[in-house]
Amino acid sequence: MAVMAWFKKERKPRTSQRERLEIPPDAWEKCDGCGHIDLREKFEKALNVCPECGRHRRIGAEDYIELLTDPGSWRELWPDLRSVDPLQFEQYAERLASARKKGGDADAIYTGSARLDRLPIGLGVMNFAFMGGSMGSVVGEKITRLARRSHEKKLPMILISASGGARMQEGVLSLMQMAKTSAAIAMLHRDCIPFVSILTDPTTGGVSASYAMQGDVILAEPGALIGFAGQRVIKQTIGQDLPDGFQTAEFLLEHGQIDDVVPRGSLRDTTTRLLRHMQGQRPHVEHAELS
Repeated sequence: MAVMAWFKKERKPRTSQRERLEIPPDAWEKCDGCGHIDLREKFEKALNVCPECGRHRRIGAEDYIELLTDPGSWRELWPDLRSVDPLQFEQYAERLASARKKGGDADAIYTGSARLDRLPIGLGVMNFAFMGGSMGSVVGEKITRLARRSHEKKLPMILISASGGARMQEGVLSLMQMAKTSAAIAMLHRDCIPFVSILTDPTTGGVSASYAMQGDVILAEPGALIGFAGQRVIKQTIGQDLPDGFQTAEFLLEHGQIDDVVPRGSLRDTTTRLLRHMQGQRPHVEHAELS
């Protein structure tokens, strides 16, 4: 037995030289339109546009600021304005506190100054993460101040809308912002200062009934929901079935309510060309060649 034990080869467990690489489940994203599944990183590089069907997923206000401003040029204006509870609406104070934790302290809109392809601009971007981008007194005040500043400095203004409409917790004070912002934007129209309005998904209610549809040029992202009342309310009111694609950006373009539907990847270049054209400037590349 001792001799046989001497000849017996002792087998030791082998350790694999290769490590199995696993992608964590949260690294994948699925398109809500066509069901295409891909890495989140690929979606982010494509500006959250599905590479298969072109569906535009919602992105944050900070992403739009990065997309439409030159690096390092963004300066936020009036960041300390805060919503209050003037009507003592039930649980509104708690909702505001919760919204600040989720959407930040800027309320439902960021306003600031920046440069777009070296052009100085005033920029407002609605923050849908803050109570659905609802238009309250702070939103109206910020847009009004931005419009007045653009008027004083003769700078073009850009507004990116993403909103469920007026904020019901502020009642008539919220509805008054429609007239307030419209009066400020009228000054820009009167003195031929460019105002470009960009509509994203969704743009509805009092926002679509006021400043969002008052741009010298109105652009929209593909597939964006744009309208005033909901489809169910409209259908019940008129007693008729609604056409296919009703309240989409493409439907509004076909019926002359907006000027163009622009994919997110082309939004920066399209806006730059429009602003230079409206200000009587040559395109930046051509201007550089001439100089």
